[in-house]
Amino acid sequence: KRRLAYSSIAHMGFVLIGIATFTELGLNGALLQMISHGLIAAVLFFLTGITYERTHTLALDKLGGLAKQMPKTFALFTAGALASLALPGMSGFVGELTVLLGWATSDAYAPAFKAGVALLAAVGLILTPIYLLSLLRQVFYGAQDPGLVLEEYLGDMRPREMAVALCLLLPILGIGLYPRLATQTYDVTTVAVAAQLRSVLPTEIVQRPLLPVQPAQVAALPPTD
Repeated sequence: KRRLAYSSIAHMGFVLIGIATFTELGLNGALLQMISHGLIAAVLFFLTGITYERTHTLALDKLGGLAKQMPKTFALFTAGALASLALPGMSGFVGELTVLLGWATSDAYAPAFKAGVALLAAVGLILTPIYLLSLLRQVFYGAQDPGLVLEEYLGDMRPREMAVALCLLLPILGIGLYPRLATQTYDVTTVAVAAQLRSVLPTEIVQRPLLPVQPAQVAALPPTD
């Protein structure tokens, strides 16, 4: 559970970056990332609970080799972990990509600051696969701990448990393949919120390119004291 909590912190970091862009694209990405995180975290912790019911432990050093005894749990846990590390075709990838695009196109910060934040986000993207794939290896691969006793009468995932996990995984795949399933529900709201945020920002923070002023426009300006 502690290892999965690391991925939650990483996801929330992308949400903060998306909000801080002050752009429609960034806010859309932040909301999409929150929806994606809710689905991914729910399925991963649900599958963790199933594993605990069979093994009565969450200590990684006491687990191992469960893929043979629990192949269905292993397959769905792998799918959830790949969604969490933003595999293309899943909702985590779309959310993080949208946030990064919003950050890159934001004009609220200096280029050096944007590059620094993007570098830190890239470090998080690299670390996430490391600890999630390591989690899969420690729990499901290798030799089973001799002291680990499985509840044989429970067996692998039951149909009810499978149905619950699939109800969470299918939206993850659906949003990853067609993001408008989620974004169309809040597009108008994010545009309005982004416009309101930019309207209250100091002009020295939001640097917008100035349009060339025509001589006729200058002549039409009222006289100043």
